Amino acid sequence: MTQELERVGTPASQADLLAEQPQPSTPPVRTRRSKPFWRRPWVLPMFAAAAAFLIYQLPPWIAFDPSASRIPLKFDGHYWLIVGHVLFGSVALITMCLQLWPWLRRRYPVVHRTSGRIYVFAALPSAGFALAMTGVSYPAGKIGVTMSATLWSIAAVMGFIRARQGRWREHRRWMLNSFAIMWGLVVWGFVIGMGWIWFSPWVEEVDFNYIAEASRWVGWVTNLIVLHWWLDRTRKRPVEVPARAR
Repeated sequence: MTQELERVGTPASQADLLAEQPQPSTPPVRTRRSKPFWRRPWVLPMFAAAAAFLIYQLPPWIAFDPSASRIPLKFDGHYWLIVGHVLFGSVALITMCLQLWPWLRRRYPVVHRTSGRIYVFAALPSAGFALAMTGVSYPAGKIGVTMSATLWSIAAVMGFIRARQGRWREHRRWMLNSFAIMWGLVVWGFVIGMGWIWFSPWVEEVDFNYIAEASRWVGWVTNLIVLHWWLDRTRKRPVEVPARAR
């Protein structure tokens, strides 16, 4: 009888055996180290392009002088709608560049979260001002502007909602979509328009309406195509979780 008890084991002896067994350890959370600059060659060009765009675009609107407008004004409040669109859009452009800076996102997550909120709440009024001017916008490219402003604001809001829900993969996808639309319409649209001005002496036979239409469509649609191709190729990569959610 005693041998059977020893073989089966008393509760005390079972607890001792469990205590002697090695317990599984929780793997430590590893913080990804920021890559050197040469592994992120797009960061400085991104900020440089945004700065060049703002240096060129802002002066007529921060003067708060309707006579300095580069766009023909259709009614009394038209200038101030453009001012609101440009100023809020400039804040959105700067904060989105901060959002896409990996070093800042990992080193200063609070700054990343704060700039993300500022981006969303700057993108919405900027898109709203653009939509409010649809009726007086230049006819060529009007539909492109309407669609891009609508999709831009939707993507920004969805990215914010997914972040609040802790659904980081979807948050990343929505925010990248928002960036692709904004960058394509603002920067690439600007490049197309300025390219036509610079090369117009050699391409006088090209109708400006075609240039205006292209500047409102080509940039952001191309960006979305490239983005979704890249997201499909990298869909198996792990998504980096913010520090506060670990």
